[in-house]
Amino acid sequence: MAIPDKDPIVVAPMPTPFDTGDRVDHGMLVRNVERLMPTPLGGFVLGTINGEENALSEDEKAAIVRTVAEVAGNERLVIAGIDNPSPSDTVRQATRFTELGADLIRVRIPRDLEPGAVIEYFTNVLFRSPSPVIVIHQTPTREPAAPPEVIGAICQMDNVYGYVTDHDIRFESWVRPRVPEDRKFWTCNGSLLLPGVLIGANGAMMWLGNVAPDLAVEIVRLGYQGRFNPAREKQAAAAKLDGEIIKYGIAGVKASLELLGWEGMRPRSPEPAAPYEVRAILELALREAGLLG
Repeated sequence: MAIPDKDPIVVAPMPTPFDTGDRVDHGMLVRNVERLMPTPLGGFVLGTINGEENALSEDEKAAIVRTVAEVAGNERLVIAGIDNPSPSDTVRQATRFTELGADLIRVRIPRDLEPGAVIEYFTNVLFRSPSPVIVIHQTPTREPAAPPEVIGAICQMDNVYGYVTDHDIRFESWVRPRVPEDRKFWTCNGSLLLPGVLIGANGAMMWLGNVAPDLAVEIVRLGYQGRFNPAREKQAAAAKLDGEIIKYGIAGVKASLELLGWEGMRPRSPEPAAPYEVRAILELALREAGLLG
């Protein structure tokens, strides 16, 4: 599709549906994507932590990109995620995913590299990637993957569409002035939608967009319009829901989506599914949020 530039844009990382044999079920994937097509979400992100990227082979990820691109057509962004410290292999995957229908490539900042090596990595990737890149800064530790000035330098390079924050809003407030205004700056979490807008975010990429797409988009829109008082109440509801579900990790996200009618929402083995008592807690949280009748 024509890559949008009108803000705000909110996208969601898609969970992967598995059948009872632990295989990716593309029929279920199609129906789950179709559930989101009438919502105000701007697109889908594939090959993410929320999509159990570490449990998927590259071929499985590629097939998922192809399936979602066929369903989304020209109506939604299709964003393929890559987390790979090798620039040449990142470009190879980016080329493959682009050929299968990805509009954008989401590239995670490599961990444990010196600042100069991070710059070199992105110089190589951005010059050779066939699709524009969204740089994502999320790490499994509390240590940032790169200093603010390095992230800013990356975001000023050609072929960068935008940047997705990590969860440290203080750190990201130092990054924001270094990211050009003509690049996207998206917050990464349902509990940080309004705080993200307050430091200059013009969109979001977070798993809550699957569970509560209308709520997530409305918070970002209200904040982007400067209507903070009506946004605060909605943000409180989103943060409460986000906090309750994330206690149980991907199993909690998938159990919540299954309660909402999604198919194939069992984590891939050996990750256990949410037990009955957790599902009961999540069902109550969804009802209190007005997402279940």
